[in-house]
Amino acid sequence: MGTELKEKYGLITAIAMVVGIVIGSGVFFKAEKVLNATGGNLPLGILAWVIGGLIMIACAYTFAVMATRYQYVNGIVDYAEATMGSKYGYYVGWFMALIYYPTLTSVLAWVSARYTCVLFGFDIVGGECMTIACFFLIASFALNSLSPVISGKFQVSTTVIKLIPLFLMAIVGTIVGLTNGMTAHNFTTVVKEVDTSNALFTAVVATAFAYEGWIIATSINAELKNSKRNLPIALVCGTFIIMAVYILYYVGLAGAVTNEVMMAGGEAGAKLAFETIFSDIGGTLIFIFVIISCLGTLNGLMLGCTRGIYSVAARNQGPRPEIFNQVDKVTNMPTNSSVLGLLLCGIWLLFFYGANLTTPWFGFFCFDSSELPIVTIYALYIPIFFMMMVKEKDLSAFKRFIMPSLALVGCVFMIIAAYFSHGKAVFAYLIVFAVIMVIGAIFSKQKNI
Repeated sequence: MGTELKEKYGLITAIAMVVGIVIGSGVFFKAEKVLNATGGNLPLGILAWVIGGLIMIACAYTFAVMATRYQYVNGIVDYAEATMGSKYGYYVGWFMALIYYPTLTSVLAWVSARYTCVLFGFDIVGGECMTIACFFLIASFALNSLSPVISGKFQVSTTVIKLIPLFLMAIVGTIVGLTNGMTAHNFTTVVKEVDTSNALFTAVVATAFAYEGWIIATSINAELKNSKRNLPIALVCGTFIIMAVYILYYVGLAGAVTNEVMMAGGEAGAKLAFETIFSDIGGTLIFIFVIISCLGTLNGLMLGCTRGIYSVAARNQGPRPEIFNQVDKVTNMPTNSSVLGLLLCGIWLLFFYGANLTTPWFGFFCFDSSELPIVTIYALYIPIFFMMMVKEKDLSAFKRFIMPSLALVGCVFMIIAAYFSHGKAVFAYLIVFAVIMVIGAIFSKQKNI
């Protein structure tokens, strides 16, 4: 086995990965949460989607500037190392490998299974759902590990497929809603009064899950052809496409069913909306596309997950780097890193079930692993953006100060919003986070052994 990844992805694949990794489960999974958090206040919900989108775009643009200057094997780790030093880069890589990638990947496996169960009428937290979730997790791992090229093509295909239900609902749902008055009713009717500031914070944190994932596309910069040109284009174009599609879809939903029905529909809310607009058969067929879109997102997350510990080992850091930096000569995949990534996904899927889907197993230490790790990554961005403004003296004022400052404001907003949204669960998560980072510190001292 070797230790070097080859350039094998083009610009279209990179844009597809940005859009495909982000768009998928979140817009369907969190649309109902945004509605419930805002009490069915549609303008307030749209504001939450706009704020979340602008934060994503500001951060993506700033990283796009970095992408033209730094390149190694894992985007976010590269940027952390270049701005804050190798030690900070190591801890960011450790966090991404052990918490960020596997938590999101495990949740996406369950979300994909969740909508599959909605389609077949199974319990979304029962044995059927968890068995399907495990199957999806292993199948995605196998696809990425055995044939990364096919995985990339699958990513492009599912990106096109997943846009179909979103565009259909955005266009047809809006036209129908404007014609029958449903859109006007939902825009002017509030289901229940809520505290506006708390509701907005909670809703923005929910949109963070739907918007998250674009940073994972930077994990393939060493495998991207002409990455210093193509990665910035992919990040900027991809994030703008995502924000526009989400807002249009959210408005389209308002033309399908009333906010009251959508809020009460729970996991079946999206399916009900599609069936209302496109009939039972048409709605079911389109809902199959929704499931495929979730699987596309899972595939993209697994792509980052399989490379998680490799990005640390490639720098001769972490546990047994001589094992985890190996790359298969035939598939050009970091095979050992992939195996550990799958194991971590299994552990976090077990935690997610015990903490969120059944009678709590972990007491005080139950928290939402679909949202809090995302807020953590925004916290880790802060020193990176700050040091970029200090060090990159040859950049224009817009690139060096204005956009990084907007990104910093967005990151701070996310941290404050997380506290208002999750309360004491934030402290439980921070304890688990601290323990994992301490373990990382132990291995960092052994990196040359």
